[in-house]
Amino acid sequence: MTQPVFTKIVAAQAASVCRDIDLDEAARRLLGPETSPADFLRLLMENALYPDAVKFLARALPKRESTWWACLCARSALSDDIGPEALEALELAERWVYKPTEENRRAAFAAAEAHRFQGPWSWAAMAAFWSGGSMAPPDAPAIPPADNLTGKAVAGAVMLAAVHREPEKAPEKYRQFLAQGIDIARGGNGRPASKPAAANRA
Repeated sequence: MTQPVFTKIVAAQAASVCRDIDLDEAARRLLGPETSPADFLRLLMENALYPDAVKFLARALPKRESTWWACLCARSALSDDIGPEALEALELAERWVYKPTEENRRAAFAAAEAHRFQGPWSWAAMAAFWSGGSMAPPDAPAIPPADNLTGKAVAGAVMLAAVHREPEKAPEKYRQFLAQGIDIARGGNGRPASKPAAANRA
């Protein structure tokens, strides 16, 4: 396996990323003090610890890139029976990635709330909302989100997308999603065959 160069991940050691991630004990046993993010992710995937790999990559990526990853995975889970609220939450999360303004951040939260925080689409929107700013209403004293909340929302979106339809195919979908996330970590857009996304043009 060719060792990927994770240009979007600034941490030199995976352990510094894992300080505030809830990993299974099997995943923790693979983590050495000097293990690089690329090596740790490879070990997690080789041992089929896919949820832990998702949690790790969601936290390791910058918040904008991580949210874009959530959007890609959530969009793959769309189907004809998904209501307009889900699509709106996803589209507003994508809008924040394209243009990460305060207005777009709060619009993403409103859409997730309208969808009752259900499904990968709402959690992609919550990833955008928790990226910064305040969790309180605009006219209230600021309550900044914890730094790891975007990673938690992204991990939730990716894992929900993996089991939303045909849950028996979750391992295959996890591998596909992680390949997309690795492409983003390497500076790609998660869709190598497509036109570069706005998240990587900014």
